[in-house]
Amino acid sequence: MSYFQLSNGEKLYYEDTGKGEKTIIMMHGWTSTHEVFSPCVPQIAEKARCIIYDHRGHGNSKNANRDHVTMDTLASDLNELIEGLGLKDVILLGWSMGAGVAMNYMSTYGCKALSRVVLCDMTPKQLNDETWDLGLYQGKYTKQDMEKDAGKDFYSAYKSFAIGAIPRLKKIPGFLLKRPLKEKLSVCDEKTLKSLSASMKAKDYRESIEKITVPVSYFYAVPGSLFSPKLADWYKDHVKTEYEAVVFEDSTHMLITDHPEKFTQEVIRVIGK
Repeated sequence: MSYFQLSNGEKLYYEDTGKGEKTIIMMHGWTSTHEVFSPCVPQIAEKARCIIYDHRGHGNSKNANRDHVTMDTLASDLNELIEGLGLKDVILLGWSMGAGVAMNYMSTYGCKALSRVVLCDMTPKQLNDETWDLGLYQGKYTKQDMEKDAGKDFYSAYKSFAIGAIPRLKKIPGFLLKRPLKEKLSVCDEKTLKSLSASMKAKDYRESIEKITVPVSYFYAVPGSLFSPKLADWYKDHVKTEYEAVVFEDSTHMLITDHPEKFTQEVIRVIGK
C-alpha cells in the first residue's frame, strides 16, 4: 500500500501503475473510493501511467480527517499530489464529486499542469434556483431542500442521495437496504462527508468553466439520475476550448459501474488524443 504524505502530515492512499508516456489521474465521488476505478485500471495502465487515490475521509484515507475538509481542501491535496509526484501534462478525470474537485483545482491553480480534463456526470452548481435548473436531482434540489436535509439524521440524508443516484434501490425494502448502505458508509468518516456535502452545495464553478484552457471531455448518463443530460449542451456552450460530449446510454449516475467496458474504452480513446 502506498501513501502520499501531505504538508500537514496526513497521508492519502494512492495507487500508481502503468508506464505510458501520458499520465491520467482519476478521482472518485462522494462516499466512494478509488476502488470504483479498479476494474478499469489494468487496461488503462497499458496505455498510460494511471493514478487513483482516496480523498480525505474516504476508504484507505478515512483517517486523514484532522482538518475541516472542504472542496478547497481536496483541490489543495490534488495540487500537492501533482507537484509532489512531479507530474506534468496530466489528463485529469473526475467523476461526481471528483469532477467538482477538478473544477475547484482548475479555478484555483489553473491548467498549467494539465493536458486535458474529463468531467464525468457532474454539475458546476448543485443548488437550483430561479436562474439555474441543471443542478442536483435533475433541477429539483433547492436551498430550501438543503435546509430540510440539515435537520435529518445523516443516514436518512445519505439514503435519499443513494436512491437518487441509483433509482432501482427505491424498490428494495428499507430494512434490507440499510445494511449495505451502512457498510458503504463505514469506510468513510461521517464528519468529513458532512462537511464535503455542504461545501459542494455552496460552490458555483460556472464562471470557472469558461476559463479552462485545455480540451474538455464530458461523460454523461442518459436518462441519468442525479443530473440532467442537458448539462452536456450547457458545457458545449460555455467551454471555450476543444470540447466533446460522450453519452452513456441506459445509465444512472453510476456510469462507471453501469458500463465499465465502455468507460474503460472511452478513457483509453481520450488518452490516445
